[in-house]
Amino acid sequence: MKTVVFDIETIPVEFDSLDEAQQQYLLKFAHTKKDKQKAKEQMALWAPTNTIVAIGMLSVEDNKGAVYFQSNGVEMSEWEEDGIKYFCGSEKEILEKFWKAIRFAHKFVTFNGRGFYCPVLMMRSAMLQVKPTKNLMPYRYSTDVHVDLLEQMTFHNAYRKFNLDFYCKAFGIESPKSGGVTGHDVKPLFQAGEFKKIARYCAGDLWATKELYLRWHEYMSF
Repeated sequence: MKTVVFDIETIPVEFDSLDEAQQQYLLKFAHTKKDKQKAKEQMALWAPTNTIVAIGMLSVEDNKGAVYFQSNGVEMSEWEEDGIKYFCGSEKEILEKFWKAIRFAHKFVTFNGRGFYCPVLMMRSAMLQVKPTKNLMPYRYSTDVHVDLLEQMTFHNAYRKFNLDFYCKAFGIESPKSGGVTGHDVKPLFQAGEFKKIARYCAGDLWATKELYLRWHEYMSF
């Protein structure tokens, strides 16, 4: 059986690129400057207002994978590090690569996939007219196809949520944030042209999620 961990990194589209009706809709409950800033930052979470800048995949069985990332039109050569191959392209191109690869997975693993990665991947693909090869939102309460570790660690929202960094530290797993980069840094890194740093950060999330999955599989899976 081929089990694949995947992860994505997103940034919000420019707020001024939206028309007036869209801007008003997003800010209708934002009454202060702080509220407006928060609403704009949350645009990175939703498919109609974000763009995917990196998609990472890692095989649990053989520790090989790939990170597909955007480089904002800058040409970059492919390279490989620690079993991860790195490829750059447009958002549409990296989505096409993802769907071509994920079709071979029998099971896939995410951290907050149902609440974020999977809907974004499927909706962004539809918006860019890329055909998915697999349903990323199968039956919620089965782990036969999709293991969302956040849902498993919270027992399907019956227990408190923590982020990946917190769980990694609690389980004695090296956190992907230990390199000094967090999800909040992705947009400024992209704007600064630090595309490789984003890609490597995405790869770090893959390794951490894989280790957390193995711990769950060994001690919490029935």
